[in-house]
Amino acid sequence: MPSRRNFIQASTVAGAGLIATQLQQPAYAKEGVRIMDKLTDASGKYVAAPLPFAFDALEPVIDAHTVELHYTFHHKPAVVAANKAEEALAKARDSGDFGLVKFYEKELAFQLSSHVLHTIYWTSISGKGGEPKGALAKAITAEFGSYDKFKAQLIAATGAVEASGWGMLGYHAATGKLMILQCENHQKLTVWGVQPLLLLDVFEHAYYLKYQNRRPEYLNNLFAIINWDNVAERYDAARA
Repeated sequence: MPSRRNFIQASTVAGAGLIATQLQQPAYAKEGVRIMDKLTDASGKYVAAPLPFAFDALEPVIDAHTVELHYTFHHKPAVVAANKAEEALAKARDSGDFGLVKFYEKELAFQLSSHVLHTIYWTSISGKGGEPKGALAKAITAEFGSYDKFKAQLIAATGAVEASGWGMLGYHAATGKLMILQCENHQKLTVWGVQPLLLLDVFEHAYYLKYQNRRPEYLNNLFAIINWDNVAERYDAARA
């Protein structure tokens, strides 16, 4: 099985149907070497980076077939759609015909948000569980009372997402607060300025083959593969 790679992608997901992402190239660590990861290629087109693990690396929590389908038929198509939306908006600017501007702006918000959140999700679940340490652990205790209270709220909030969406631990730089948020679809119910640190995907395609309608069971099991080192790196980068 390939070694798991941790990376930081600092990003800001904004609500109200819009997304503002920071597409700089934050570093991630692989065996002590600083490597850069980004959401785009050299030409500026959005690209899905290879998964940081083999399809079967998350078993028994998430089966290999679910990971393969999720990445291949949900994450990757969102990248293609985000590029198409930007191309359509460029054509609209050139032609002066903005008749479909509302559609393509909404499409960009949805598809690019999917790309950003999936990119973070894959590294959020590429670890060995346990509990956070260091500054992140102290911040969680200060904000939520204890790790157990934080975990209970995150599972409850994520499990209660209406239809499809995400549970998120984020950092709000303007206030210095850690926040647990729900995100419907990929871009709704978020808070301006929040940078995602940890994401739990509750679109049905993320768990239904193995867990069917047992979303709480899936969420509880996810904590066995949370990559707290990656979350901590994101937290440090967000504060910096």
